[in-house]
Amino acid sequence: MGLLILLAMFAFCVVIGMPVAFALGVAAVTTFFFEGLPIMIAFQRIISGISIYALMAIPFFIFAGELMFHGGIAMRLVRFASSAVGSIKGGLGIVNVFSSMLFGGISGSAIADISALGSILIPVMKEKGYDDDYAVNVTVTSSLAGIIIPPSHNMIIYAVAAGGGISITKLFLAGFIPGVLMCICLAAVAYLVAVKRGYSSETFPGIIILIQHFIFALPGLLTAVIIVGGVLSGVFTVTESGAFGTIYAFLVTIIVYRALSWEKFKVAVVNSVRTTAMVMILIACAGAFAYLLTFYQVPIRMSEMLTGISENPIIILLMINLMLLLLGMIMDMAALILICTPIFLPIATTIGIDPYQFGMILLMNLGLGLCTPPVGACLFVGCAVGKVKIEEAVKTIWPFYIAILIALMLVSFVPAISLTLPNLVN
Repeated sequence: MGLLILLAMFAFCVVIGMPVAFALGVAAVTTFFFEGLPIMIAFQRIISGISIYALMAIPFFIFAGELMFHGGIAMRLVRFASSAVGSIKGGLGIVNVFSSMLFGGISGSAIADISALGSILIPVMKEKGYDDDYAVNVTVTSSLAGIIIPPSHNMIIYAVAAGGGISITKLFLAGFIPGVLMCICLAAVAYLVAVKRGYSSETFPGIIILIQHFIFALPGLLTAVIIVGGVLSGVFTVTESGAFGTIYAFLVTIIVYRALSWEKFKVAVVNSVRTTAMVMILIACAGAFAYLLTFYQVPIRMSEMLTGISENPIIILLMINLMLLLLGMIMDMAALILICTPIFLPIATTIGIDPYQFGMILLMNLGLGLCTPPVGACLFVGCAVGKVKIEEAVKTIWPFYIAILIALMLVSFVPAISLTLPNLVN
């Protein structure tokens, strides 16, 4: 009965429009009262949920992404990508994917990717004769690179939700190949759709211009080198690398590019504070919610249910993928990472899935949910930026869904894709 009250109260709060973070908190506190548990335990769980040193890296990553968004880095990355691959048939679609791979690997945010690159590329693609829906679909789906390719604050949330024992350094390494693989699949689909629709290609500007655009983009690209390289080399902790990366991004945008005005800086600060507050409140309230899921033995019950259906590891993994995909369509990603990790990670490990591989499976499934209705935040933002109706975009986005699903299946059933790089680190 208590579990029913917990889930029903959470569903009710979400349906009436309450933010997910508060819905988790209200559902947890209500259930604590119902069970007669000391309410102090609930607040202890809420506070302890955010009393973790590694979480200090999240505001730095978010602020660095905002600085790069408003400081001109995105524009220079687009110019470099356009020079490199724009001459291919329907090249602006591939430029979009390539730019997302570069910017997403710096910002660590899918929404930032769409906001920064979409506002630049979608109008240009329309001007060059690309259909509105194509421009939006490429932008929306390729933005998932910001979730998979490090640095990604969602990876930190996963490491925390896993309950310790997960190295963020190895988690970062695990994301490189899956992220690039997904972008290759998306680029291939972008090319095939562009050829089918008869889109034109850009003129190759020449090797000199390509080198110039690379040099102009290099200071921005070095942000990712500082953040990720500092962690992998052991010079910085994740939090320290985020701090140094933020300082570097700030200096690049005001000294090198000179594109960060005082007004833009204030917007970046406000957006960073707002986003950080939302993420931290979510993590805090999810701590109490996850405690009750454990109290009601949900992970054990879920494991028994899945193994009762089949003992075949392939079938179980497919069912986990399907559940995560469906959940991703109706709930916020960060909340699902915190809720689903304690439930599905133990099941995955029992069938031989490495925690780092499962992290990539989890992020790719929930990331795809961001691009699907009814609660696809990336889809909504992309359609708003591109001024396209959601129903129009959804009608033609399915080839890009297939591309992501192909990458997801490869990551799910070929462990080497996720584990080769982490296994190189002791």
